[in-house]
Amino acid sequence: MAALSPPDSVGLVTPQTLHFDEPLALDCGQTLADYEIVYETYGALNADHSNAVLICHALSGDHHVAGYHDEADLNKPGWWDNCIGPGKPIDTREFFVVCCNNLGGCKGSTGPTSINPDNRKPYGPDFPIVTVKDWVHSQARLADQLGVRQWAAVIGGSLGGMQAMQWAITFPERVRHVLAIAAAPRLSAQNIAFNEVARQAILSDPDFHHGHYYDFGVVPRRGLMIARMLGHITYLSEEGMRAKFGRELREGRPNFNFDTEFEVESYLRHQGKAFVDRFDANTYLLMTKTLDYFDPAADFDQDLSAAFHRAQAQFLVVSFTSDWRFSPARSREIVRALVRAGREVSYAEIPSDYGHDAFLMPIPLYHDTLRGYLMRVAHEVNPDAP
Repeated sequence: MAALSPPDSVGLVTPQTLHFDEPLALDCGQTLADYEIVYETYGALNADHSNAVLICHALSGDHHVAGYHDEADLNKPGWWDNCIGPGKPIDTREFFVVCCNNLGGCKGSTGPTSINPDNRKPYGPDFPIVTVKDWVHSQARLADQLGVRQWAAVIGGSLGGMQAMQWAITFPERVRHVLAIAAAPRLSAQNIAFNEVARQAILSDPDFHHGHYYDFGVVPRRGLMIARMLGHITYLSEEGMRAKFGRELREGRPNFNFDTEFEVESYLRHQGKAFVDRFDANTYLLMTKTLDYFDPAADFDQDLSAAFHRAQAQFLVVSFTSDWRFSPARSREIVRALVRAGREVSYAEIPSDYGHDAFLMPIPLYHDTLRGYLMRVAHEVNPDAP
């Protein structure tokens, strides 16, 4: 007998796929003649289609944001299951929640692992580099197909938060609220540097074969594993790593060799190996470049407030005290630009030792902040709601 999902879960969900025949012109100058987007939905769209919420995923995320694909295995919920469901901060009793795998991804949407119609082989490195603006345009077409002319809210953490902000700039009339969590107005030089080291780990792997490793039946495992290990370090905080691992030796004493000795080494290697089994190296290269290129102020003479002046949405900006990848200072830059632009904005800085990964964690104050803000959004949609 299948196990029963928790009562506050959206339960068993099935991904859906939409095919788009209308060509999509990309920022890089290339055009996708046609493409597919994989997505999931939770909750029900109301009669006037005013309660839709878009969740935008981060670098290694995908469309499976809540619930389960297999009721018999409740150890693998969606990546933000603690936040989405009946009674949770993003309450599916109130909202119709949508999340898609972005173009260039490796979880079903058209990307490097998809078949290139020109040669009937995987695109690999020939898949064009996409930008956050490209994602927003493709998401807008998805919204059209779902009958959503305006989102009640667009929500995202990290790279997802950048998409949420871009939505308000590119389609101001189609977004009522933006929740930008653990985000930044653009990457710092240090962040770009981290991404470049990760890319070089992949590019220098002998099994990479200039991105055509599919043709050789191999995967650049070592390079992708190192890239993930490096990235994972930047998602954690020094305080959190010290509390979780300290300097603990697995066998209680040094062995004076280069095997895995410290607990933190074992953890990082496990994370790296697990990532290789679920993610594509070409997609990782592409996603990090998308992150590097994000800079909405560049279209407005480097004036972020001018970019936000286009927005009509109200904003909630959330940061975490121990996040050094996208620090609270970067969120305050966003807030100041919004204030200068005359936008209505709320800001919360949440105490946490989880580092950048805090936006994925069920931190009570964080969840209360999201719940309080989204209750207001829900009352806008349904003034008679309790």
